[in-house]
Amino acid sequence: MQTKHYFMEKSNKRRFSHVLTATACALSLLAASCSSQNDDPVPSGSNPDVTYKGNVAYSDGIVFDGNELGNGTQNFHFTGDVTLDKGTYLLKGWVYVDAGARLRIPAGTIIKGDKGTMASLIVEPGGYCEMKGTRQEPIVMTSAQMPGQRRPGDWGGLIICGRGLNNQGTQQIEGGPTTIHGGNVKDDNSGIYSYLRVEFAGYPFDTDKEINGITFGSVGSGTQIDHLQVSYSNDDSFEWFGGSATCSYLVAYKGWDDDFDTDNGFDGEVSYCLSIRDPRIADTSQSNGFESDNNASGAETTPFTSAHFKNVTMIGPKTIKNADFVNNGDYITAGDLFPDNGSKLGRFQAAVQIRRSSKLNISNMLAVGFPIGLIVDGEKGQSVAYAKAGDFKLENIVFANMDAVGTDKNKEYDDYLFDYLTGTEDRSQQSFSHTFFLSNPGNKIIGEAALQLSDPANTGQNYCPTTEISDGRGGYVGAFKNASDDWMKDWTNFDPQNTPY
Repeated sequence: MQTKHYFMEKSNKRRFSHVLTATACALSLLAASCSSQNDDPVPSGSNPDVTYKGNVAYSDGIVFDGNELGNGTQNFHFTGDVTLDKGTYLLKGWVYVDAGARLRIPAGTIIKGDKGTMASLIVEPGGYCEMKGTRQEPIVMTSAQMPGQRRPGDWGGLIICGRGLNNQGTQQIEGGPTTIHGGNVKDDNSGIYSYLRVEFAGYPFDTDKEINGITFGSVGSGTQIDHLQVSYSNDDSFEWFGGSATCSYLVAYKGWDDDFDTDNGFDGEVSYCLSIRDPRIADTSQSNGFESDNNASGAETTPFTSAHFKNVTMIGPKTIKNADFVNNGDYITAGDLFPDNGSKLGRFQAAVQIRRSSKLNISNMLAVGFPIGLIVDGEKGQSVAYAKAGDFKLENIVFANMDAVGTDKNKEYDDYLFDYLTGTEDRSQQSFSHTFFLSNPGNKIIGEAALQLSDPANTGQNYCPTTEISDGRGGYVGAFKNASDDWMKDWTNFDPQNTPY
C-alpha cells in the first residue's frame, strides 16, 4: 500500500483546477526526466475521494481543505496509508483508523479537537497509528478553543483499541463510538504512542458517557506506550479495558474523575506514573487515584484485572499547599474551569479503590492527601477474599496526610470494620482495608511535612522528594528518585490553558 503525504498549505481551488495543475506538473517532470517516489501523488491541499454507507464516510485519505483531519462527518473511517506533514490540524468528528489502515503523525504536530463534532481519534482493532513525538517536540492533542477559554471536555479524546485479551470477549468501547474491541492476540500491535500530550478531552456524548483522555481497549503488548500526559480530562485521565499493554512515564494532571482506571482483565505492566489533582475538581461518582474492577458485576471471569503498577506518585487534594481544602460542594466548584456540558461535580474519595473481583497490584507508591488511603471494596465480587488469600499485593507504599488509612465501604469516609457478606459493622475496630494495608511489606503511614517534597517542574504542587524514599530493596518509592530525576523535562506542560498553540 502506497503512502500519501499531505502538505499544510490550504487550497480553495476547484477539482478541475487541481486536475489541470497536476497534468501540467506531470508534463514538466516528464520533460525534465524526473520521477516521483509516489506513483499516485495528491495535489497540495486537495481533498481525497469519499464514499458513504448511510451516514458513515470512508476514504483512503484523511486530510481535507489542507489542515482538517476528517471531512466533518460524525463517523469518518480512514482506510489508507498516510504520513502527515508536521503542522497544526483541526480534528473533526469521530475519525476511525480502520483495520489495515496506517496513520503516522510526526513529532511537533498539534491536533486541535473540534468541539461541535465531539472530535476524537479512534484506532480500530487491526489499525495502526504512529504518534512518535520527541522530548523536545512532543505531539499535542488539545482544545480548539482560545487560550483562557479552554475547559475539560472541549473535545472527545484519544481511543486506542486492539485485538488483545479481555474478560468480556468482545465489547463496545466506552464513550459512544461504535468500535468493538477484543480478541486473542496478546501481543497485538496498535502502533507507537510516545511523547504525547492530550488536553481538555472528555466531551460527553450522552449522560455519563464521556470519553476519557486516553482509553485503551484490549491493547496488546506489541504496542509502544510511553511518555504520555493527560491534562484536564472531563472523565478518567487513563482507562484500560483489558489488554496486556506495557506503559511507562504517564502523567495525569487535574482530571475530573479517576486518574488510572483498570477494567475487564487488564494485566499489563505500568511504571513511573504521576497524578496531581486540582482540589476544586472531583466527579459526582467520587474521584479516586486508582479505581480497579475485574468487570462491572464483579464476576470471576478471566483474565483477571491483575495489572502491576510500580513507582507511582499521587498528589491528592488535601496537601500543605491546599490547607483550606474541604471535601464538599462548597469548596469543590471547579471555579472558572467548570464546563457547560452537563458534567456534575462531587467529592474526592480514595487514593486506591480495589473492587469487583479486581486483583490489582501496586508497589513502590507514594500517595499524599486523599480523604481515604485504601478501599478494598466488598460490595460486589471477591476482592476482599482475594486480599485475604494474598492474590494481589500492595507493597512498599507510603501514605501521607490521609484522613482515613482505609475504609471498607464505597462512599464511606470513616475507618471502621464493615463486612458486606454479613452486613455487620464494628466501629471499635479499624477497617479491614486499614489492617490489610499495614500487613503488606514496606507499607508506611507518615505526615506530608516529613517527606520534604518539592516542585522542580512547577506543577503547582509539591510532588518530588529531596532525597530518595528507600523501598528497602535497593530501589525507591514513588515516580521520582529525587529532584534531579527529570523524566518530565521539556515534553510536559502544566499550563495548557494559556499556551498559544
